[in-house]
Amino acid sequence: MTMHRICALNDLVDGAAAKFEVGKHVVAVVRIGDDVYAIGNRCSHADVALADGDVDCDTKQLSCIRHGSAFSLETGVPSTLPATQPVPVFIAEVRGADVFISDQPMMNAASPDPRVKRAQP
Repeated sequence: MTMHRICALNDLVDGAAAKFEVGKHVVAVVRIGDDVYAIGNRCSHADVALADGDVDCDTKQLSCIRHGSAFSLETGVPSTLPATQPVPVFIAEVRGADVFISDQPMMNAASPDPRVKRAQP
């Protein structure tokens, strides 16, 4: 796994999502204050760009604009229907004034790790 610089922290709008290509993945990157989160950009239900959705800073979720499924920015697990499958989560780091994202997803709810609970339909 390699970390890639994608932008300066100040290039990200607080409370909004932006789309970036990191390696062979397209990632939705969200800034909430000084924290940055990165999840797969495609909704697991309708194959819609999550970076176009709304961010809930209090719950740390990103909602799909098509049907409203909300995905955790920390785990990728959806908290609302119609999505039942998680999206991948990527490591996001702020180093100085720059944002770095991993080019491979972490072991999370989108991985086959049986220790992780999945959202129930």
